[in-house]
Amino acid sequence: MHSKTKRLVTISLLSGISFVLGFTPLGFIPIPPANATTMHIPVIIGAILEGPVAGMVIGLIFGVSSIIQALLRPNILSFAFINPLVSVLPRILIGLVSYYSYWLVLKFFSSEKEKVSKWKESVSVGVSAALGTLINTAGVLGMMYLIFSERIATAMGVGTNAVGGVLLAIALTNGIPEIIIAVLICVGVIRAVKKAGY
Repeated sequence: MHSKTKRLVTISLLSGISFVLGFTPLGFIPIPPANATTMHIPVIIGAILEGPVAGMVIGLIFGVSSIIQALLRPNILSFAFINPLVSVLPRILIGLVSYYSYWLVLKFFSSEKEKVSKWKESVSVGVSAALGTLINTAGVLGMMYLIFSERIATAMGVGTNAVGGVLLAIALTNGIPEIIIAVLICVGVIRAVKKAGY
């Protein structure tokens, strides 16, 4: 398959998966007061397989799905996700961070003369998945803190000085499982795709 065609097919397939995840319970897992997500996983896979622009495009679809999700299935923090600085920008950055962290770790582990081992490849994918997930969690919650601290305090019935702690608790309860799931799925998918001759 021609490389441009293959790239377009990969982006389309992963974008389609993002849409499906965005409009089914598989994409957003309610863990009050926010939603944990698996939608960052196609972004990471797309960035590793097809580069940062592909990852950014799939991330854009993830972000737009977050806005639609906030409008269709609101929770007490949905007002924040209607703002693209919260819902779209961090999701676009997942593609950049995932791609460049993958290649930096891979480059660190290998010399130009040796073939990359499956173990080194898996570690590179795992680091990329973890950092891509982390940029999603930190970016979304950081923007929420910067833009909506007072509204979050009101919505959750806490003082404004407690908002940072509340968002940190969300980061831990949602972010850690998201990282673990992303690492496991991304390593498995990338290994399978590369074994198939991608």
